[in-house]
Amino acid sequence: MPELPEVETLCRELKKALVGRVIKSGKVFWPGTVMPLTPTTFLRQLKNQKIKKVERRAKILLLSLHPSELTLAIHLKMTGQLIYCPQGSTLKPAKVKPLIIGGHPQPLPQELSFGELKDSPFHYTRLVLNFNNGDQLYFNDLRKFGWLHLLNPRIVATLHQYHGLEPLSPDLTPQSFCAILDRYPKRKIKALLLDQTLIAGLGNIYADESCFAARIKPGRRVATLVNREKIKLHRAIRSILTLAIKHGGTSTRDYRKSDGSRGGFAAYLKVYGRGGQPCKNCRTPIIKIKLASRGTHFCAKCQK
Repeated sequence: MPELPEVETLCRELKKALVGRVIKSGKVFWPGTVMPLTPTTFLRQLKNQKIKKVERRAKILLLSLHPSELTLAIHLKMTGQLIYCPQGSTLKPAKVKPLIIGGHPQPLPQELSFGELKDSPFHYTRLVLNFNNGDQLYFNDLRKFGWLHLLNPRIVATLHQYHGLEPLSPDLTPQSFCAILDRYPKRKIKALLLDQTLIAGLGNIYADESCFAARIKPGRRVATLVNREKIKLHRAIRSILTLAIKHGGTSTRDYRKSDGSRGGFAAYLKVYGRGGQPCKNCRTPIIKIKLASRGTHFCAKCQK
């Protein structure tokens, strides 16, 4: 599943391409993608809407629409993929404007010209939106977990309230971070970091990497942390996420960055996905366990 850096990278690219575009029409190939609305109702409400803003909240993309004041929320989940295709583009490298691709690395047909398509371009395409200038946005999803929802302002406000503080927001100060930890002394550190109602956007990759950077075992109870360790973990989270965004995110089995290439942060991973491999600091084999129902990686020597 894409985490904060991957979705933020895609958000920044789509913001440049989508703001000001008007949705002309669309087609839904899998009705479950837009539930609870029917495809007919979903597309009718989108028609002639201008995209005035593209934002991210946690791991969700939010496209603000005008004049309806609705918001198109997009969650890629495990295997969702967005492809933004400018008019006249093809998948051949040297053609016209580049595609914007983010999400699951679904194979792309080498000779496919988007401008000539009338039907679903891929076996896993669930939805396509057509814009007034001829550009198109494709939503592909192998496992059908991703979704696009139209939200009214009240539901958008609820969504914002449901999620916790953004880890790179000025609001997540060392003091507010420590206050969150202090409310849940019995919880394990990684489980708390993955709780989207407390801290928004953190997932498996960056929780593991942040704990390693702070030299803290992810299975420790929050109550065992001294104040110095809490401050160090806060600093590690912000540093790791900032670096990951700078490098376009991490490429795992299920994610690529917005130009379709592999996320550049993969080269900086110290523990995630490296179970059994030597620690880059001390050469001790990285341990992989199940924690908070997720595969969890750490170094028993470097992390205490």
